[in-house]
Amino acid sequence: MTAICEQENIQKNQVVLHSDNGSPMKGATLLATLQELGIIPSFSRPSVSNDNPYSESAFRTLKYRPNYPESPFDGLLSARCWVAEFIAWYNKEHLHSAIKFVTPEQRHNGEDIKILKARHEVYQRAKKNNPIRWSGETRNWQPVGEVYLNPDKPKLVEQINRAA
Repeated sequence: MTAICEQENIQKNQVVLHSDNGSPMKGATLLATLQELGIIPSFSRPSVSNDNPYSESAFRTLKYRPNYPESPFDGLLSARCWVAEFIAWYNKEHLHSAIKFVTPEQRHNGEDIKILKARHEVYQRAKKNNPIRWSGETRNWQPVGEVYLNPDKPKLVEQINRAA
């Protein structure tokens, strides 16, 4: 966690880490590290499978991939290889509708701004060249602002920031 925060330049009280109620995530050592780093822990409610909609969405995407295995993996290594390939595809190739059809990697690296600006310009030229095809405004290609796990989390972060 410390290395990730340094690598990604994460500031105190900037991140909420949501997880299930597993013992590794609730262990005293990890919780102390999170507190030291200023990362706010968040846990799913017991027996509620959809408290982390982003993870649930990723799992649904995984299960409906055309290359999802129809039979069990040959072993742990083959399972890990398949998941690694899925994660690479998901982050580097899959266009996400919630972030205006860019990849998570493009969004993370700030490349989405240039991509979305170019898309906006293409749409504006198309509308100018053939206005009869457009009954209203073109698609909104403005970059998506902050994306939150739960709408209530920003309020929690704001409260913690005010208290700090």
